[in-house]
Amino acid sequence: MQGDKKIDALLERFGAFDDWEERYAELIKFGKEFPELDEKFQVDKFKVNGCQSQVWLYPQLKAGKLQLSAASDAVLVKGIISLLVHVYTDRSPEEILQLKPDFLDQLGIREHLSMNRSNGIMHMLKKIQTYALLFQSLVAKGINDVDEI
Repeated sequence: MQGDKKIDALLERFGAFDDWEERYAELIKFGKEFPELDEKFQVDKFKVNGCQSQVWLYPQLKAGKLQLSAASDAVLVKGIISLLVHVYTDRSPEEILQLKPDFLDQLGIREHLSMNRSNGIMHMLKKIQTYALLFQSLVAKGINDVDEI
């Protein structure tokens, strides 16, 4: 999505690296920069099924915008889910549902991942969209703040 500040900043950050190994290291660094999800939310209710590693994605709705927090037991996957959280958090449900994950290809992330990891990303994106649909229905009913689903 051209003109999106979050995506543009990521493209600039990762565009500074020419080869996959440098991007890989930056992706791991990116994941380490993100705050850890509280262990009380690392439960089955928030687990992303279909991932090779364990991934948890915790949603909240604040002032009509989705707030996401995440964790993973694998450093590479933590970097990937952190990218998704960075891009999709603090957006309205409608924005999330319209935002395509093309930025992952622009960053050169997906082309170097195994089929299992690529499938895991699709499951993470599906979970984000599911949360967006849920919160979209709540916002339509005038509910703009939800701490826990």
